[in-house]
Amino acid sequence: MSALILIVEDEPQLAEVLEAYARQEGYRTERAADGNAALHAFRALNPDLILLDIMLPGRSGLDVLRTVRGDGATPVILVTARAEETDQIVGLELGADDYVVKPFRPREVMARVRAVLRRATSTLEDTERPVRVGPLEVDRRGFVARVHGETLNLTPAEFRLLSQLAESPGRAFSREELLAAALPDSDALERVVDAHLASVRRKLDAAQGGGLLHTVRGVGYRLEAGA
Repeated sequence: MSALILIVEDEPQLAEVLEAYARQEGYRTERAADGNAALHAFRALNPDLILLDIMLPGRSGLDVLRTVRGDGATPVILVTARAEETDQIVGLELGADDYVVKPFRPREVMARVRAVLRRATSTLEDTERPVRVGPLEVDRRGFVARVHGETLNLTPAEFRLLSQLAESPGRAFSREELLAAALPDSDALERVVDAHLASVRRKLDAAQGGGLLHTVRGVGYRLEAGA
């Protein structure tokens, strides 16, 4: 069955255009025009991806994103009329996987959708074993990370960043390298890496995995146990 995309957009004409292009790509679609309707549809339909406008009547898109992230790791692409970098960073810190800024070309949005779904559903060869760094276990084949046996609720982008770092414990990765690994089809800024890894650090800390993720001044980040 094809992927189900929930389009959350309060501008009817724009929602219709996005829905038409998504269906042309072979996706199933559902629409919601405000934040409360979006959350109802999310819980009832369990979509494979959400296209989420930030500026919604009533409950904002960021509030919706916060709730979605509290329930799981459904991929979310933010759609916003705001070009300010701070709005994009806030959304990414809350767990969005990518963003597009209005005005945009619908085909560009569909390219982002394909890329995010591909990253979210990709798996590696069955022979690949989990990587362990101290109490952290990263199972790339199963697309899951655990600390002391407790599963971390990571977004696809967060998982890919953590997985990249875990491949070479102790090595300092630049933001450019990490961005290429986690969001290869995005034109996101390198500061996006900071936003995603700030979220990863909070989740590691909450699972008693503090001290694993290190910021390397002037370079980027490294993952190391017992440093």
